[in-house]
Amino acid sequence: MNAGTGSAASQAAAREIIIRLEDVHKGFGSGERRVVPMAGVSLSVERGSRLVVIGPSGTGKSVMLRLILGLLEPDRGDIVVFGRNIASLDNYELSEIRKRIAMLFQGGALFDSMTVGENVAFPMRAMGERDERKIGEIVGERLRQVGLPGTEDKMPAELSGGMRKRAALARSIACRPEVILYDEPTTGLDPITSDAIADLINATHRSLADVGVTSIIVTHDMRVAGKTADRILMLYGGRIVGDGPPELYARLGADGQPGAAGETEMMIRQFVRGEAEGPIHTVA
Repeated sequence: MNAGTGSAASQAAAREIIIRLEDVHKGFGSGERRVVPMAGVSLSVERGSRLVVIGPSGTGKSVMLRLILGLLEPDRGDIVVFGRNIASLDNYELSEIRKRIAMLFQGGALFDSMTVGENVAFPMRAMGERDERKIGEIVGERLRQVGLPGTEDKMPAELSGGMRKRAALARSIACRPEVILYDEPTTGLDPITSDAIADLINATHRSLADVGVTSIIVTHDMRVAGKTADRILMLYGGRIVGDGPPELYARLGADGQPGAAGETEMMIRQFVRGEAEGPIHTVA
C-alpha cells in the first residue's frame, strides 16, 4: 500500500488498519440450493486507502460491503471495523459505527418523494442536526463538490442517471464519513459518464483526506477499477484469488501470451479481458 510522504504522524495513520475480515464465511439457502459467496475471506484495509473489489457476479462483492456495514452477519469469522468486532455490538453501538460510514448503493437509492436538497440533508437531520441554516450551507457545498450546484429544488426524477449518482454521492459525504462503500457506482451508465464518476470518486477521496477517508469500490468496470484503486482485490469461488496494485491487473490483461502463468494469473487475465474461455466458470 502507498504510505506516501509527509509527517511521521500521517504515515502512521496511513498504516492504521481500519477494517479487518478474518476467515469470514457467509452463505444463503440450504441443501442443494445453498450458495456460499464467502468461504474463508481474510483481508485488511488501511486508513486512507482506495480498495477496489472485482469478480464475476454472485461472488460476494456486495455481500462483503453489507457485512462491513453490519447489514448482514457472518456465519463464521470476525469483522472488525474501527477496532470493534461488529458482530458483538448491540444496536446502539452498531449505529455509532455506521455514523462513520457511508454507502453509495447501486441505484443511488434517493428518496423519490424528496427534493435533491432534502435527500442530501437527510443524514444530517437523522443524526440530530437542527440548525437549518447550517444544513442549507452544507447541502449547497456538497452539491457543488459533485458538480450539481443549484439543484436543491429538483426532484430525483428530473435528473439523468449520472446526475442521480452524483446526488447520491453528495448525500453520502454530507456528514464527512471516514469510510465510503461504493456498490457498483457506474452500473447502467455510458462509458463517458462512468469515467466522470471515477474522477468524482477520486476527487471525493482527496476532499476528505483530512479525515483519512477510506474508499472501498465494488465494480465490474476495469477502467474504473484501474483509475480509482491503490489496490485491487479479486473474489471468485468464495475466496480472494487476486490481490495487488492496478499495474498487475493491467499487465496480465494486456498479456496475449501468458505462457507458464498459474491459475490465479489466468483467472485475472480472463476477467480483465472479458473472455468466456478460461478457469472462471459462469452461468449464462
